[in-house]
Amino acid sequence: MSTVQERLHDLNLTLPKAPLPVAAYVPAVKTGNLIFVSGQVPFKDGTLIAQGPVPSSTSLDLAQEAARQCILNALAVLGGALDGNLDKITQIVRVGIFVYSDPDFTDQPKVGNGASELLVEIFGEAGRHARAAVGSVALPLGASVEVEMVVEVKD
Repeated sequence: MSTVQERLHDLNLTLPKAPLPVAAYVPAVKTGNLIFVSGQVPFKDGTLIAQGPVPSSTSLDLAQEAARQCILNALAVLGGALDGNLDKITQIVRVGIFVYSDPDFTDQPKVGNGASELLVEIFGEAGRHARAAVGSVALPLGASVEVEMVVEVKD
């Protein structure tokens, strides 16, 4: 099996620099063999790629792409917590997807699929996870999507 970096390369993906927290929290906390990654918004090159509610301001397709970017940002945070060795990840345990939604929008799970499908592309079976995808009246900085995750790691 190839390394995580090799799979990212094969998918033509590059991890960004880990985003810094925008409030009073830390990007990740390790307890035992679990790492909890704080919510990540879709920053790419220092800019939010999706802002405002789905679907009136952000299309479903862009929201799915934003969810993918949130995963890349979360993996960058994990890289920092794991001294750059993402191969220590043994299982993606849980992913939480938050979608800034118009009141009648009910396709939050479809937005979440952008994140979930990418994790399976990168990690294979170890990328399959439990998940919640929920609507929100607003998200930090006006982001359309925020993603948090819990991963299991080996020492």
